[in-house]
Amino acid sequence: MNALDLREWLEPDGLGGFTSGTVSGVRTRRYHALLLAATEPPVGRAVLVSGFEAWVESPEGRLPLTSQAYLPDVVQPDGWRRLAAFDPEPWPRWRFELGRLSIEQELVVPRGRACVALRFTPRGDAAGASLCLRPLLAGRDYHALLREGPATSPDVELLGGEVIWRPSAGLPAIRATSSGDYRHHPDWYRQFRYDVERERGLDFVEDLLAPGTFRWDLARGEATLLLEAGADGPSPEVGAIFAAERERRASLPGPFGRAADAYLVRRGEGATIVAGYPWFTDWGRDTFISLRGLCLATGRGEVAKRILLEWSGAVSEGMLPNRFPDRGEAPEYNSVDASLWFLVAVGELERAGVLLSEGERARLEAAADEILEGYATGTRHGIRAASDGLLSCGEPGSNLTWMDARYDGHAVTPRIGKPVEVEALWLNALAVAGRRDPRWKTLFERGRAAFEARFWNEARGCLFDVVDDGHVTGRTDDRLRPNQLFAAGGLPLTLLAPERARRVVDLVEARLWTPLGLRTLAPGEPGYRGRYRGGRVERDEAYHQGTAWPWLVGPFVEAWWRVRGETAEAAREADDRFLAPLRAALSIAGLGQLTEVADGDLPQAPGGCPFQAWSIAELLRATALLKRG
Repeated sequence: MNALDLREWLEPDGLGGFTSGTVSGVRTRRYHALLLAATEPPVGRAVLVSGFEAWVESPEGRLPLTSQAYLPDVVQPDGWRRLAAFDPEPWPRWRFELGRLSIEQELVVPRGRACVALRFTPRGDAAGASLCLRPLLAGRDYHALLREGPATSPDVELLGGEVIWRPSAGLPAIRATSSGDYRHHPDWYRQFRYDVERERGLDFVEDLLAPGTFRWDLARGEATLLLEAGADGPSPEVGAIFAAERERRASLPGPFGRAADAYLVRRGEGATIVAGYPWFTDWGRDTFISLRGLCLATGRGEVAKRILLEWSGAVSEGMLPNRFPDRGEAPEYNSVDASLWFLVAVGELERAGVLLSEGERARLEAAADEILEGYATGTRHGIRAASDGLLSCGEPGSNLTWMDARYDGHAVTPRIGKPVEVEALWLNALAVAGRRDPRWKTLFERGRAAFEARFWNEARGCLFDVVDDGHVTGRTDDRLRPNQLFAAGGLPLTLLAPERARRVVDLVEARLWTPLGLRTLAPGEPGYRGRYRGGRVERDEAYHQGTAWPWLVGPFVEAWWRVRGETAEAAREADDRFLAPLRAALSIAGLGQLTEVADGDLPQAPGGCPFQAWSIAELLRATALLKRG
């Protein structure tokens, strides 16, 4: 390797914490960390150890293995020049070439434990060679950055082969267990530069505290280091961690199975789904959209059931929260579609044949009825079934749909009124509930008739994006967006006649499809933006105004296949044309995963969150769907 490789890798711990970085080792985000733990799983995330400096002292001199980016525009030392190979499977592994000596560095995060295990294995002539490593401590909230403070030394305990640091009050201690020796000599490393943060228009400079140095004689064999959040109980042995993780990961169904596993985490005694790494936690909408691909498409029906049962207890005034904030703050009930996606997911759970006890079924049905009752009679943010049976939603300043970008109180795409995908979700939910309760069947029939009468836009051969726009009766938004796919075959119940569904899908393919997902607005439409770049305002303005989203390929492929008769030939064509480009993108940015978004315009640089749950979930779901065909 002869250049800085800034592609990102990820090792999640199954609790909401993770380890992440770039192939070259240069940290480009505030979230790149060696030990990032969720103090209140899956939230309360804190960066405890940001990274490390490592080098080999040998008869040839000091040979760095790591590299850091500093102000103004310096990358040093030059450890990346010795990096000969990198492999992300089954965990991140690097090989460094140092003349007669090579070193394999491995890093693994065991599932269900807030720790990271490092192993360095020498190959070749290690006579006279020592490996040295200086951890770089942060002790901060994962959204924040650290600057040098008055203290120059953290509290430290030296207990045989263990070292315990307490760099920050209110956060877990950091326990290090090493097969080498440790010398405590604290110092600050100043002005680290995080280039992705700078590109995003955010603060991007940090100072980190290096408490001391670990040293191993490589002539004696491999060097190991275990870093843990907290100092209670015995530490596991590093070799045992690697052996157990090898066995566990081998049991997962291939790279896609391992990719899906990254997002399934614990919440209390139940389970949930992290929306994306490094900055999202578990969001309602993302959880229920992702569940079908991450769980049902990969044979994890029991996990899907646990997730839905866990969330079923969070219904309030007929709504499920879209987000559980960090550190015990009140949940946010600010989404019209999160609750509806929950109902779709419950219906899909039943279709998948997942066994439910009488008590479990009663809990899910009670949550479903509470949501439908709340939506039918009226709840927060103007959400209420209108007299025509369709669902009205929104109020000035709100943006309740998945197109939810806002800044300084401004909703970029408010979509107040009757958004097309909200109606599709509402009618799908009513159809499922109507099989057991006639009152929902009656409301469904009235709403479906209104949908057929009011949403078709013959002039453009597709559906309006919003009717009664801004709650003005008869006013429509006819901009071409992908949301209409959910009525044309992208959900279990198709709301359009076959000829109309085909016209919608063909138009969406012609104007919105890209190899990295569907554009959120067609080029040439008012407000179109083809680049997702700049500071927060610029990015939010582009987020749903032309930016492409990989997750939308799921409903698109499902609808595309349906309007072509669900044949085996159409399944093969859809896989080759639409899913193969996404599979190729698994090595572009977040290795083994798909990013949140990409530019709508060529050459379609990836952007947003580098590891996004619903992106990989919908690729998995669409792949499984076409295989059945």
